[in-house]
Amino acid sequence: MIKKTLNRWARYVWYEDVFIASWLTAFSMLFIDITRFRRYLYRKNIVLKSTKLSCPVIIVGNITVGGTGKTPLVIALAQRLTKEGFRPGIISRGYGGKNCGAISVSADSSPTQVGDEPILMAKKSGCPVAIATKRAEAAQFLISEKNCNIILSDDGLQHYALQRDIEIAVIDGERRFGNNSCLPGGPLREPIERLNEVDLIVVNGTSEEAREIPMQFVAEMAVNLKTGEEKNLAEFKGQSCHAVAGIGNPERFFNLLTAKGLTTKNHPFPDHHFFTAKQINFKDALPVFMTEKDAVKCTAFASDKHWFVPIVAQLPESFFTQLLNLINKKL
Repeated sequence: MIKKTLNRWARYVWYEDVFIASWLTAFSMLFIDITRFRRYLYRKNIVLKSTKLSCPVIIVGNITVGGTGKTPLVIALAQRLTKEGFRPGIISRGYGGKNCGAISVSADSSPTQVGDEPILMAKKSGCPVAIATKRAEAAQFLISEKNCNIILSDDGLQHYALQRDIEIAVIDGERRFGNNSCLPGGPLREPIERLNEVDLIVVNGTSEEAREIPMQFVAEMAVNLKTGEEKNLAEFKGQSCHAVAGIGNPERFFNLLTAKGLTTKNHPFPDHHFFTAKQINFKDALPVFMTEKDAVKCTAFASDKHWFVPIVAQLPESFFTQLLNLINKKL
């Protein structure tokens, strides 16, 4: 409950309120100084060391707190690189999981051990996935044990302990950068100018700037958590339902269902929330819809009224052309 309240308060300050954020300006400036100094130490290899791997590393991250759509993009990249003849491996810190060294992740792994997103990526990408607190350890495991020849990092733009060859920044097209301030006064992990250094900028939704590449999420089906039955979302049009989301921007999922013609009773939770059976079982017979990431943690206690909605990231062909050209320059 406390975490949920803090998340709601932070979203209000960062994306709606101006007055409270202004009182945190001094702390935001201090955060920027610390961030820049930390990066300087990595660049100069002073105290903080950075690991260089034997194959190209692609970082898919963001400069804001919260979800922007990185995981669906990583899955789309892994699938495309496989088609192009590469052997991609995916690494993650395994948020919400409990781990020390490198752990291999499969579709059957425990969410409490490895986190929700790594399981989803293993399930949908068809590629080896590993997690570790130190991402370099996960990457080295995939290179040596799984014969991967290119590494995709889900998140980690600010994880400078791992050297990277290509950086892809993902932006939430709806919320953008909030009040444009860094933590704690705003949602930025690094100043907006950091985007000038990345190789590609992908916008989840409508892009606004010339460099930005639009990414659209397509959702047409619903899958029953209990039975595995698949239905077109159009079959639920006009119905009332419960919508549950423990992601970075729950409103995006709620709006997706509304756009499909469903009348939703919304239940937002913090990102990576570990649900209990009570939190997804309501005292009525209405269907309950959730994201595929949340479904990973709810399958064990779901009933036949629980459905998840798979998301597919669609990007223009020009994006993949640019990416492949960048990879070829690094080989």
